[in-house]
Amino acid sequence: MRVRNVQGLSQSEQRNSQNPAEPGSALMISRPKPTWTVLESEELYRISGWGEPYFSINHAGHVTVSPQGDRGGSLDLYELVNDLAARNLGLPLLIRFSDILEDRIERLNACFARAIARYNYDGVYRGVFPVKVNQQRHIIEAIVRFGKAHQYGLEAGAKPELLIALATLKTPGALLICNGYKDREYIETALLARRLGHNTIIVAEQLSEVRLIIETARRLGVEPVIGVRAKLSTRGINRWGSSTGDRAKFGLTVPEIIEAVEQLREANMLNALQLMHFHIGSQISAIATIKEAIREASQIYVNLAKLGANMRYLDVGGGLGVDYDGSQTNFHASKNYNMQNYANDVVAEVKEACQDEELPVPTLISESGRAIASHQSVLVFDVLGVSEVKAAEPEPAGEDDHLVIRNLYDTYLSINRDNFQEAYNDAFQFKEEAVSLFSFGYLSLQERARAERLFWECCKRIQKIVRELDYVPDDLEDLEKILASIYYCNLSVFQSAPDSWAIDQLFPIMPIHRLDEEPTERGTLADLTCDSDGKIDQFIDLRDVKPLLELHKWREGEPYYLGMFLNGAYQEIMGNLHNLFGDTNAVHIHLAPDGYRIEHVVKGDSMKEVLGYVQYDSEDMIESVRQETERALKEKRITLQESQMLLQNYERTLSRYTYLA
Repeated sequence: MRVRNVQGLSQSEQRNSQNPAEPGSALMISRPKPTWTVLESEELYRISGWGEPYFSINHAGHVTVSPQGDRGGSLDLYELVNDLAARNLGLPLLIRFSDILEDRIERLNACFARAIARYNYDGVYRGVFPVKVNQQRHIIEAIVRFGKAHQYGLEAGAKPELLIALATLKTPGALLICNGYKDREYIETALLARRLGHNTIIVAEQLSEVRLIIETARRLGVEPVIGVRAKLSTRGINRWGSSTGDRAKFGLTVPEIIEAVEQLREANMLNALQLMHFHIGSQISAIATIKEAIREASQIYVNLAKLGANMRYLDVGGGLGVDYDGSQTNFHASKNYNMQNYANDVVAEVKEACQDEELPVPTLISESGRAIASHQSVLVFDVLGVSEVKAAEPEPAGEDDHLVIRNLYDTYLSINRDNFQEAYNDAFQFKEEAVSLFSFGYLSLQERARAERLFWECCKRIQKIVRELDYVPDDLEDLEKILASIYYCNLSVFQSAPDSWAIDQLFPIMPIHRLDEEPTERGTLADLTCDSDGKIDQFIDLRDVKPLLELHKWREGEPYYLGMFLNGAYQEIMGNLHNLFGDTNAVHIHLAPDGYRIEHVVKGDSMKEVLGYVQYDSEDMIESVRQETERALKEKRITLQESQMLLQNYERTLSRYTYLA
């Protein structure tokens, strides 16, 4: 359960939290239904909480994007999607706003600059972006370009990421932090990169790496800069809490750090030990946890300096959170601090530790990836169809109808604000009786169908009453779930939002248009994959996670677009090819004085490409089908015209997008 501060609630919510309603209380009253406004959509989807300063809603009821935050203009997302569709960029479509990346980097560096000035910190901040968060070439190139003014560097956690960093990072003086498991080749490459002018720092994750660094540096004659990653006793929270502690995957325990110091001292390389690094997990939602970790890490840093190491850098790792649900709490999908709070606490804690020991303060490094990359991309997808409980006036029941049908119809007619709870229980009981009667052969299939339709009509009528109540009785809490629609969407959860499936990560999802209309439907989202897990049935909410999303009535033949926001970190590279749905179309948008400019278009995978990933040769496949059609022609099972149509469709389909047109 998330912890909420009452002061974060509206006045009516505060009153209800202090005096919770009970069944039959005075709060169980109906309310007049006002005309729906854009402001109500903003509140419902919490866009001001998670979207500020980049996302909002305009008077037309469309989501707008302000890529430069509060420093520039905005774009109408619905109109942008339609413009891109006219350029044959079909949905699902990942839209990346490069200006948001620039703004996030600017904000992070500005926060540390203010904190350094506030606390008279006699040192500097040098951020690095962890390549693992989003390895896409255009993203990394943009980060390097935008970060140049701040000597913003990169962090590599594996050999392929190191190769990306060496080829991309051209900023003089920018740091290249080398994390992850390392073999001799990794260490050789990192050391030799110093000959090219790269400021590489090799961080020892295991004690065995210290000896390997010493041996390789001696053999190559390169003076290394070494860091050690510490396993702190301070534990992270939520799902990444295991990133710390004695049994954490990465890092050295305190005894191992002491042993590493002795190995370096014996090798006359203690001067090379210049950095202390820690990481207590991604998406740290509580500022108290961050402060505790920095306090412990600062003590390790100053003690390493006292042991004779040439300490110059303190790398506080990642963990700077993103407020996915806009609640500003310590819930795992939120955070109870802002970027400035984070920078202030890092600077203040480190300065205090160094001041107490009369030591020079270090250059501060953070590896904030999620907080930099999450906001820059929006996945837009369309609804293809809806499975819903149809509402229609039921056929009257007569004397010739079965008693259970007459009972259900009488219940339907009697439903009002005074008896709706009792009516629901009666309708449910009669529906169960109908199923039992059918199982024993006393009710025909047509009669069972009619009984079920009557039951759903009872539920629909009761639902209208319940939606106007301030308090929902316990036995009717699941009514919305029972009547919820399934919106079938043109996307793959496994490809575009794997964390939603794998670790129940919450992403803000909402319609990008029709926001001046009341969303009268409640539903879950189902993707295109033939997998029961290919769905989204958890959505952001103020108090907790809600199982249904408020949606508009789907109109067949009319586009209905939904957007998934804040999914620019991890999702692209972690997506998989379940059911062979490949990468989506992607487009990079830059805000221009006259609107926008398309910087890059990255076409999504074709069926030919995804089949190649699983070792199918498209030419062999075409030839196999051609031979089958020839055999069918000889046996007169297919006409020549039909065979040519089949082959043309087969070849054409291979070149098409893996998603639905």
